[in-house]
Amino acid sequence: MKCIAFNRTGTLLAAGCSNGSCIIWDFETRGLAREFRDKDCTAPITSISWSRYGHRLLASATDKSLTLWDVSNGEKIARITLQQTPLRASLQPGYPTPSICLACPLSSAPLLVDLNTGSTTVLPVSVSENGNPPAPNSRNKFADGTPPFTPTAATFDKHGDLIYVGNSKGEILIIDSKTIQVHAVIPIPGGTVVKDIVLSRDGQYLLTNSNDRVIRVYKNILPVKGSGEEIRNISNDNSDYESHYDKLKANGASCLILSCELSDAITKIQWKTPCFSGNGEWIVGASANKGEHRLQIWDQTGRLVKILDGPKEALIDLAWHPVEPTIATVSVTGFVYIWAKEHVENWSAFAPDFVELEENEEYVEREDEFDLNPREEEAEEVVIDENAEIDIETYEKNTVFSDVEDSVDGIVFLPAIPSPDAPDEQPEKCLGSSSKLEDSNLSGSPSSMDAVQNGQAIPQASSPMEVDNSTAEDPAEGPNSKRKRRLSVKGLEMQQSDKGKKPETKNKSNGKNAKSSAKQMDSANGNSSAFDDEATEDDEINIDI
Repeated sequence: MKCIAFNRTGTLLAAGCSNGSCIIWDFETRGLAREFRDKDCTAPITSISWSRYGHRLLASATDKSLTLWDVSNGEKIARITLQQTPLRASLQPGYPTPSICLACPLSSAPLLVDLNTGSTTVLPVSVSENGNPPAPNSRNKFADGTPPFTPTAATFDKHGDLIYVGNSKGEILIIDSKTIQVHAVIPIPGGTVVKDIVLSRDGQYLLTNSNDRVIRVYKNILPVKGSGEEIRNISNDNSDYESHYDKLKANGASCLILSCELSDAITKIQWKTPCFSGNGEWIVGASANKGEHRLQIWDQTGRLVKILDGPKEALIDLAWHPVEPTIATVSVTGFVYIWAKEHVENWSAFAPDFVELEENEEYVEREDEFDLNPREEEAEEVVIDENAEIDIETYEKNTVFSDVEDSVDGIVFLPAIPSPDAPDEQPEKCLGSSSKLEDSNLSGSPSSMDAVQNGQAIPQASSPMEVDNSTAEDPAEGPNSKRKRRLSVKGLEMQQSDKGKKPETKNKSNGKNAKSSAKQMDSANGNSSAFDDEATEDDEINIDI
């Protein structure tokens, strides 16, 4: 994974991958909910952006493409190819299904792109003294001859009426998204390149990340709703100024006020992908050093409150959960790490009358505590109207998400789509072994065990139940039948000595034993079956006598 973004409610986490696909994780269950894959795009994803209500997802890739996805059905809505590689792209907020996006290319000015028609509008990145924006040339230089600017950062305001652009001169330009006119300019102390510009969730604060290793937080004076109309009223002021640029600077002073500056005074490190917390009270910045996964968190006054150290992997992107104190970061290896508060077990939450003890205390029991019928305290009777109607449809909205446009239903959760199991590689072999299993069951398994007891080798079968029936005995012999024990020569002699009292019987037995001894010699040469048959005949003769 290369980049991540939470939806508006924080229940879904979208990520762009290095193979060009986009995936959506269910942040509550940590399970994969959706995967969007475009056969035309196999380049790594550079940024990913949700629409305001979660119905659409925009992804920019290194192959200069912008792809818009429908989250509910997973279909591709539009695909646009730009002239430059877009490093970041965001959909215009304030609309349920937006079709306008703001793209920040690698080496050109920010663009407003209409995803339906494919038309693009170049935004101004600087203002000259006479008020006209300088015409960009082939080398992307300013009219005053300054060197080519680095990638320019830009972002929408909360409702998409204004666009804040940070340029390489160290200025913040406030542009009307409809007329593409610059209404205000805010110079940044130091005048260094602006790498990142981020607006808080509630639209009250704005931060910039500059090359001078300082994160600056500005307070927005403009109203959150109707900021476009308000800035047009400020711009129409007919006060006298020496130049048009001075007028824009005066307008900027009525829009943003510098609140605090954040930096590491000891190491003077560069910052990467800073952002606000969900409620805008905290600012987090990541170290841009290679092989360092470190986060620093400040409050609105600029006081450092927390330092988080992670694995020895460089950090490339991060996102703060909209509601919970949770941060998701992406390392250069492609893993996403979740930073959350360490919760302490509170047993009183399960049982309100449970009292936690720091040390052991001697317990004194009540007089009737262990009686069979203890004296119960009389509880006050609560009058409950069982006939009252219960409203199960009306619910109180969360103040974090309650806006004017909340009449539109947003996507909070995605239904799980079960993936089918992979089919077996050799189904025919399974069917064949099952048929052999039935054959082996019909042949009588106890006979195979008898063959093992007799010392006969059973050939190895392809399946556990596949046994050669040639080693088994006659199938007519039932499974519950008992085999006669083969007696040895000495055993036969002892049996005849106990039973036989007549001399002729003993002589006859000796004769038979001699014959059986000869047969035993033949069995030593491999004729074991003949010995078994002869021994059976001897047993029958002895029994008759």
